[in-house]
Amino acid sequence: MNQPEESRGRVRQMREKARELDEAAERSSDPKERQRLKDKARRLSAQSDQESAMATGDIYPDR
Repeated sequence: MNQPEESRGRVRQMREKARELDEAAERSSDPKERQRLKDKARRLSAQSDQESAMATGDIYPDR
């Protein structure tokens, strides 16, 4: 597997995990746990967006 394929796979896994966390948050009856899960899902989603953009050359990391 080449680098772009590995990156796409990683991004796909991150997005799936973020979706799972968001769903778990919706099922949680504890407000603090719900917020913790939603925050974690949001961070993971943002990280996957950043990695996806970097893989396609849309943005460049700080040097």
